[in-house]
Amino acid sequence: MSFLLRDASQADIPAITEIYRDSVLNGVASYEIAPPSEAEMMQRFSAIVGQQYPYIAATDADENLLGYAYASAFRARPAYRWMVEDSIYLAPEARGRGIGKALLDELIGRCTALGFRQMVAVIGGASPASIAVHLKTGFVEVGLMRGTGYKHGRWLDTMFMQRTLGDGTMTDPDLSAYPGTLFVG
Repeated sequence: MSFLLRDASQADIPAITEIYRDSVLNGVASYEIAPPSEAEMMQRFSAIVGQQYPYIAATDADENLLGYAYASAFRARPAYRWMVEDSIYLAPEARGRGIGKALLDELIGRCTALGFRQMVAVIGGASPASIAVHLKTGFVEVGLMRGTGYKHGRWLDTMFMQRTLGDGTMTDPDLSAYPGTLFVG
């Protein structure tokens, strides 16, 4: 399956909502129980891109959305502004075809270029497929929290993984440049 990566746009929100809906209803990557509306997904999208975080879409040759990925704040306190959390969701027919890895590789590149120093993955259900994709892109396991969610009639674990971006902790960041200006009044 061939695919293209591009910036996601507001026009993608209906398809993004459907992909996420499937994940909420049938998967364990998200611990949400009820799928959010298109209006809620638009608000989430606007909040993420409004703070200049990358939000990427994967499409087929006919522009059908196959998946999406974005980076967002891990925590909203100023000292965390150098760390981002990644999120990746794929349409059922797009899974297992390298699209998730391509999205994650692109997200890593964009976040590095923006000046972020760490990326964290919070993997709901400790999904083996998601863990494998993250390992292939340089993440390491940093912790497993057991029984953090209850969904689909079972207790779920959450895996935390982390990857250094750019200089990581080897140099001080530029506090006057993005993302140094995030969350600072």
